[in-house]
Amino acid sequence: MASRLAGTLPERTFQYQNSLPPLPVPLLDGSLSKYLDAVHPFASEAEFKATVEIVRKFREGVGKELHQKLLQRAKERRNWLEEWWLDTAYLEVRIPSQLNVNFGGPGPYLEHLWPPAEGSSLQRTSIITWHTLQYWDLLRTERLAPQKAGKTPLDMDQFRMLYCTCKVPGVKKDTIRNYFKTVSEGPCPSHLVVMCRGRIFTFDALFDGQILSPPELLRQLIFVKERCEGEPEGDGVSALTSDERTRWAKAREHLISIDPHNKTILETIQSSLFVISLDESKPYSTPENYTNLTAAALTGNPTIRWGDKSYNSIAFADGTFGSTCDHSPYDAMVLVSMCWYLDQQIRATEGQWKGSDTVRQIPLPEELLFTLDEKAYSDIHHAKQQYLESNLQIVCYAFTAFGKSAIKQKKLHPDTFIQLAMQLAYQRLHKKPGSCYETATTRRFYHARTETMRPCTQEAVSWCKAMMDPANGRRTAMLSAFNKHNKLMSEAQDGNGFDRHLLGLYLIAKEEGRPTPELFSDPLYSRSGGGGNFVLSSSLVGYTTVMGAVAPMVHHGYGFFYRIRDDRIVISITAWKSCHETDAASLFNVFSSSMHEMLQLATTSQL
Repeated sequence: MASRLAGTLPERTFQYQNSLPPLPVPLLDGSLSKYLDAVHPFASEAEFKATVEIVRKFREGVGKELHQKLLQRAKERRNWLEEWWLDTAYLEVRIPSQLNVNFGGPGPYLEHLWPPAEGSSLQRTSIITWHTLQYWDLLRTERLAPQKAGKTPLDMDQFRMLYCTCKVPGVKKDTIRNYFKTVSEGPCPSHLVVMCRGRIFTFDALFDGQILSPPELLRQLIFVKERCEGEPEGDGVSALTSDERTRWAKAREHLISIDPHNKTILETIQSSLFVISLDESKPYSTPENYTNLTAAALTGNPTIRWGDKSYNSIAFADGTFGSTCDHSPYDAMVLVSMCWYLDQQIRATEGQWKGSDTVRQIPLPEELLFTLDEKAYSDIHHAKQQYLESNLQIVCYAFTAFGKSAIKQKKLHPDTFIQLAMQLAYQRLHKKPGSCYETATTRRFYHARTETMRPCTQEAVSWCKAMMDPANGRRTAMLSAFNKHNKLMSEAQDGNGFDRHLLGLYLIAKEEGRPTPELFSDPLYSRSGGGGNFVLSSSLVGYTTVMGAVAPMVHHGYGFFYRIRDDRIVISITAWKSCHETDAASLFNVFSSSMHEMLQLATTSQL
């Protein structure tokens, strides 16, 4: 009887964590031959020959030793990469993270029940905040179903980082503070932080152990808004989080040295559930053109968001929403999962609160006031200046000619279809192949996050050439590019990519104080994207209504992010305005015509 009952119990959010397999270390020979295959499109014959020789020496010499040491490390840890990845990809990086590393995006609610509307902002914010708190409660009580790929459970650890989490700057390396606990682990902070006109407020989201209702949350938000409207702007201390990391670390140490109370305020912000940013701008957007909203989410007012917080929920004055999130503690799919939940809840409740209007005697929000001196004001001024000088170009448009349905009808994989259209667009625009990164998830392994999948394969380049010449054989070339892409993606998800493996070998050499192996100083290594030098940084955001964007990895590069629906594909492209070779809008236009051409090729060929 007991076993029959057990079968009906709902799965708990984190129940599979201990049974997930460890992250594997791929075979050295396999990784090196994949690497050679990946650099080939970027090399002349002579360069390729030289790299083949460098790789041979590495395989037979130092690479072999480093690989053995990596295997040893993997024996001692369930995930040999986790700590290294966090440090190398995020915590040791010194450039300002708010524009360069954070991901952000527009809320999808304007597509249905919440189009831009004057005077609707606080009412909607109270409802969306309530649903966000319900999601927190699902995680706290482990009632959120664990995600799976087919029947294989995926690692859910990153979901612990959505609430009550903040990055704290360090002079050489940042740290992540995570205060979240499930009910079975103990008490968890339950206060929210609201930022408005450069000022910071806090209040508890629970009263008598119950989550505040939307009317109660609305009362708190109105209190903050009215306090800020009648008075001058605040000091905008949060702009400090947008500065270069070491500068911010020193500015933070200085804040603490002025007054110990400043440290208490910092702790309050760090441990808060999340930040609600009340933004006075109205970045008008439509379901076909999300550009203004996406740009406002990623590059908006630095004095009303805490750039290091794992979730800033941005409420704009026209009743639309966005977010900006620190990327170090988790990958975008966590936020996508939550926002998709919010979107479904808002649809299900018709965007309204249908419960009680009673407002209990809850304590009013409290303002958090930093004690500042001349140097602190000057630090804030500097941070604002460097942030406002940023020159990120963002476009976010819907391609509405067709979507997933039409592509699947041709028996082609929608994600691969878009990736190849992107390759073709880049090569048309820039007259050369572009090194490209596509995110592959490795969450079927313990605490694993991502692997690099490199879509600019020799097969893709050959197909692009065929498309740009009036040659035959386009269809065969396209199919072979599809097959190669699908194969590499599936290997990467199985822990058999090569980029993280090479990173591991590089880091062992570095930790042991050895000279950098020649493989990593070979010009082809970085030209093909190695060491974070990918010209196209791309990711499928998913098959939902939720969209996002990230800045390009390199100055002459693009960020290219997309979500796939049955009848459309929404794409956000970022580029740096200071680079005269790149232009996000042009890439979108050429991408659109590439999509049409590919569908036509698939149609006339009757695949």
